[in-house]
Amino acid sequence: MCRSLEHLPNTCLERAKELKARFGSFLLKQELNIMGHSQKTEKLMLEDRQSWSFHELLAHKEGQCAFTTFLSSEYSEENIAFYLACEDYRNTKSSSKLCSKARKIYEEFIASDAPREVNLDHETRTITLKNMEQPTLSCFNLAQSKIYALMEKDCYPRFLKSAVYQELITQHVG
Repeated sequence: MCRSLEHLPNTCLERAKELKARFGSFLLKQELNIMGHSQKTEKLMLEDRQSWSFHELLAHKEGQCAFTTFLSSEYSEENIAFYLACEDYRNTKSSSKLCSKARKIYEEFIASDAPREVNLDHETRTITLKNMEQPTLSCFNLAQSKIYALMEKDCYPRFLKSAVYQELITQHVG
């Protein structure tokens, strides 16, 4: 008979959580490819890549891909995954899908035992949970803005110094 998870050693639980996050990241990438996420896909000149702001980086598929690769190398790809999930949620046309999409995002990224938990303060979690009572297109705005600010102020400066960024700016244009 199957026993509850609390009987497993902590190392097994941590490894299972890590694997679930990695598979979730893979599935999210597949979903974004299938949905044809609406980033600019044209090739960019070297000068354009060197002068990207953080906002512009996320607006271009090339930049977003490189930044995601960088975050994966730092084991923090849940931040960009959460940001993109919120962007997708905000573009939801069907009001009947809002509740299920909101619940999925909350359970995957915000809940205290979420497999890809993002780093949010208690107040933001509480406000977001309250917003979940009646999900609207803006129910994740506060949490998303906190993660955006975290990536912009903490991860982006390190990204600019990384080998991933250096490779991005020196790639040959097709």
